[in-house]
Amino acid sequence: MSLALTPGVRDALEAWTARLRALDGTSESTLRAYCADVARFLAFIADHRGGAPGRAGLAEVSQAEMRAWMAHERARGLGARSLARALSAVRGFFRWLGERDGFDPTPVLAARGPRFGRKLPRPLSRDAAREVLETVALQAPAPWAAARDVAVVTLLYGCGLRISEALGLAAAELPLGEGLRIRGKGEKERMVPVLPVARVAVARYAELCPYTLSPEGPLFRGARGGRLGQRHVARVMERTRRQLGLPATATPHALRHSFATHLLGAGGDLRAIQELLGHASLSTTQAYTEVDAARLMEVYDAAHPRA
Repeated sequence: MSLALTPGVRDALEAWTARLRALDGTSESTLRAYCADVARFLAFIADHRGGAPGRAGLAEVSQAEMRAWMAHERARGLGARSLARALSAVRGFFRWLGERDGFDPTPVLAARGPRFGRKLPRPLSRDAAREVLETVALQAPAPWAAARDVAVVTLLYGCGLRISEALGLAAAELPLGEGLRIRGKGEKERMVPVLPVARVAVARYAELCPYTLSPEGPLFRGARGGRLGQRHVARVMERTRRQLGLPATATPHALRHSFATHLLGAGGDLRAIQELLGHASLSTTQAYTEVDAARLMEVYDAAHPRA
């Protein structure tokens, strides 16, 4: 399938991504994924019509072509969730292009995406979360590295940070106060309370770290002094869960899920948890109510006497 685009369409795609970058604060990785999705769609249309359409040709994309594209994507093995993301990107591009070029993008916007069940978070139990914090310290031979790993996972579980947010912290945050200003997805800022246990863990790491933690540099350093990578934290969690006999779902991101679920189970307000997590939509946070209800039913089914 040819990925050739006419100059006008290429310019439009670049202008759209520039707009997302400037106004919506979309991350570079998300932008690359959106561009790839739209480019594959445009390549399909070019193959389907026997030639790459110009901007005027895109105004004529029909519902039949949308159905044919989605069928083609599913036939090549694209999953429902990935196809839904691709359709969202295509809709966004055509909505913008329709406003820019003055055409009605309804045939594209009306395309119905595939249905798929929402993949619910898999949090750890409270006891398992505590055991993870204790066992992570055993994974690194150097005391400073062990303290670093404990500090990172404590921020994930104690503050509900994404792994990218924790590793993106600058040393200028030292010493941690009672709150952290976090810049999350879409460059959205939020304030996150910092528990005393997290402040102590980070302070211990900073005291033992053999590298100079200059304010403009990263807080968490790797073995050679550079910024600590997400892959390292994933490996630490992998070794930890194997030692504890935890399932493969016990990942760094599961600690963030556990933070939210445990707060909710303790009576936390859903709106407040949404703010703490930095979710743009309350519907994303509401997944935790489903998790809590599912766990309650599991306990009920296991404990309720049956005749």
